Amino acid sequence: MKRIFVTGISTEVGKTVAAAIITEALQADYWKPVQAGDLDQSDSHRIRDLVSNQKTVIHPNAYALKSPMSPHAAAAIDGINIRLTDIHEPETENTLVIEGAGGILVPLNDEDTILDLIKPHYNVVVVSRHYLGSINHSLLTLYQLQQRGLRPAIMFSGAEHPSTEEIILKKSGATYLGRIDEESSFDKARISFYAERFRPALAAL
Repeated sequence: MKRIFVTGISTEVGKTVAAAIITEALQADYWKPVQAGDLDQSDSHRIRDLVSNQKTVIHPNAYALKSPMSPHAAAAIDGINIRLTDIHEPETENTLVIEGAGGILVPLNDEDTILDLIKPHYNVVVVSRHYLGSINHSLLTLYQLQQRGLRPAIMFSGAEHPSTEEIILKKSGATYLGRIDEESSFDKARISFYAERFRPALAAL
């Protein structure tokens, strides 16, 4: 079945909301391999609170770290070392949405980064949000994924900024999935609304 890895160009760009929309649109399962911090209200909890369908299964983290910081540093505080060999994709016959932590070069340990969690057969969705420097961050992310032989798609979030979005799409050639507009808040109803909007593009991945 289809595997969709959701990553962002930085932190706080709307990655978890995007993951919720994709999960709801495809009635997919959800898995966040590495959670760092906010263990009582983690991204998995947020997904649970935002999706409406009855099919989604939320799979447990491979690593649940106490400190809200880069996984390699959070793991060191917890006295552990993150090992890729201990991160096993959950068994499911459903589509699986996998959410990364921060951007693709966030370190897991001294050698590996989030990028090393992305397998060659995964579909990758990059979430980009406009801010000063976001063009650079978006293109670096997309180029790095493309150098790995992946074909990332992009989803924009937040207030529309046409010149930023146009140049990112033009220079990267990434598939454009659509936009998540700036919203005061997201609840089940808004996630369902966007799920309907994005479903055709996501089904085509």
